[in-house]
Amino acid sequence: MRTARLRTAHPVLWAGWAALAAGAVLCVLGWYGVSGERYAERQLPYLASCTVPGAALIVAGAVLLTHGRGALAAARVEELYGLLVAAEPAEAEESGTAADAPLAVSGDLLMVPGGTLWHRADCPLVAGKVESVPVDAKLLASGELGPCPICEPVEETD
Repeated sequence: MRTARLRTAHPVLWAGWAALAAGAVLCVLGWYGVSGERYAERQLPYLASCTVPGAALIVAGAVLLTHGRGALAAARVEELYGLLVAAEPAEAEESGTAADAPLAVSGDLLMVPGGTLWHRADCPLVAGKVESVPVDAKLLASGELGPCPICEPVEETD
């Protein structure tokens, strides 16, 4: 299923290819005209009438192709996002209220040396990491560590 935006990107791509082709033809005609003239005064009309507009058309064609491909990619991303959003409610209904359940529920607080956040022990950011260590109460009291936005631990006071 293609969206309307995908259909509008194709004319931009075709216009880009047409501009590139026309620019290449004009550049070849300008080169051919310049190559047949010995004096610079007689070469200028070919440069002005063919080569310069041909180069401008080549640049315009490249810009159109870039824009068309960017629009095509953006339309594909929107289509995939639409499919993802359409599939999300069905998964949420099957799992019940899984979206409301906390991601991590452990009471133990861990940190990664050199890190700036503290986490619950079952937080996906530190779970299974060998280098994670228990949080030092001095670091919590000094405010050097902040709570993890994923597992949202509550600061424990001992």
